[in-house]
Amino acid sequence: MAETTLTQIEADTLLAMEKHRTDDTAHTFPVLGGAIVVPLISANKRENFLLDVTRGRINLKKVTYQNRARTAVILARLDIAGPPHVNPDGQEIPCPHLHTYREGFGDKWAEPHSRNISVERTMHGVRCTISCRSAKSHICPISKTICLYD
Repeated sequence: MAETTLTQIEADTLLAMEKHRTDDTAHTFPVLGGAIVVPLISANKRENFLLDVTRGRINLKKVTYQNRARTAVILARLDIAGPPHVNPDGQEIPCPHLHTYREGFGDKWAEPHSRNISVERTMHGVRCTISCRSAKSHICPISKTICLYD
């Protein structure tokens, strides 16, 4: 069975890695209730990742972006326009919120995410633009890719 836990240092290192699509496959933003999985690879080609994009069935604005490493380990998940999340300490976190890996807890903790979030539809798919203090505005902190869809 594959190892599904990481140390905090390993998780932080994996999340910080620059990631690129593995091929030129065009991905279309999922329909309501749909999902896509985009395979990613580190710049040094030693680590594989998956970027999951899922949409809610009823709420048109509900979207989740999730970055996984080693197939099953969720490094980060951004929930937009969904229900609030309750952290293990009982604190309720409204949407949008960002889950990041915590050693011993996985993705069970979230923090408010009040940064600019927009999804730009393009002729060939969707471009993720998320502005935050820790990254340039054109880099998605979930995937660390400049453009998720060309």
